[in-house]
Amino acid sequence: MELLLVILVGVLYSSGIYMMFRRSMVKLLLGLLLLGNGANILIFLMGGLTKGKAPIIDANQTEFLDVYADPVPQALILTAIVISFALTAFAIVLLNKVYSTTGSDDLDSLNIQDLDI
Repeated sequence: MELLLVILVGVLYSSGIYMMFRRSMVKLLLGLLLLGNGANILIFLMGGLTKGKAPIIDANQTEFLDVYADPVPQALILTAIVISFALTAFAIVLLNKVYSTTGSDDLDSLNIQDLDI
């Protein structure tokens, strides 16, 4: 299972970087999203895949006795997902405004002198 996820992280990173090298702003955004998802899976892998109970201690115990899943990587990934959603929403609105202003999503064709700002 871990090997499959490591390969998936590699595929997401490589395809994200490839998409970011394209000239289209939409492909740039998709590349950023792929890199973000690859980073989330990498954080999940670094936390360790543990099949165990929730980290809840009974009232009469002072320490964990069973194998438990670490909640910190899951909290980090959840935070990253929320931030990624906000970044994506902002980028889509920004791309829409650039496209309606210039009529193109090609990064090489954008010239700041041609814009009516």
